[in-house]
Amino acid sequence: MSKSAKRQLKQRFYDWQCQLRQIAMREDGGRPSPGMCPRVLNAARAESTNTLTVLLAPKEPQESMAFFRFQVMKSADPRETYEKALRYLQSGYYKDPNQFEDRLLAVVPADAPLAGSSQCVLEFSQGRHSFTLPCKIKALKETHPNRAAALWHNRIFNPALPDSAQVLAFKPDWDAAGSNL
Repeated sequence: MSKSAKRQLKQRFYDWQCQLRQIAMREDGGRPSPGMCPRVLNAARAESTNTLTVLLAPKEPQESMAFFRFQVMKSADPRETYEKALRYLQSGYYKDPNQFEDRLLAVVPADAPLAGSSQCVLEFSQGRHSFTLPCKIKALKETHPNRAAALWHNRIFNPALPDSAQVLAFKPDWDAAGSNL
């Protein structure tokens, strides 16, 4: 795949992901849509997990992490926390796909089989769009800023999320990626 084609595929994917997330935040109360929850296949392309909800990794996660952490810690009312975070996510958080790194994040239980894997294939599909992304998997260390950002983001929707949860980073191999577009 040429560098130009690879760059275009990557840009189309992140544009689509941001669009899906804007719609989910503004019209569906933040519920993940099917295109945000890829099927997970192992390296041999056998289904490894049914689906996984992935997050986009901000290039500068400190601001969103601080906001989410503050909201979760501030209120004992999960509904209030959710509503304030939803307004934040609706306000333009997903407006610019270039504010996100070229990696996806997922929060999984500490003992999840995927946490011990080094590679997988993520298959995204919704409507007329589909993308197949072979990825390298890496568990983020406790000190990684995107780990904290992902945990606090998920605590907006699941206040009982334990500190022991793993945050996995998926780095797409754009040379081997594909799309139906």
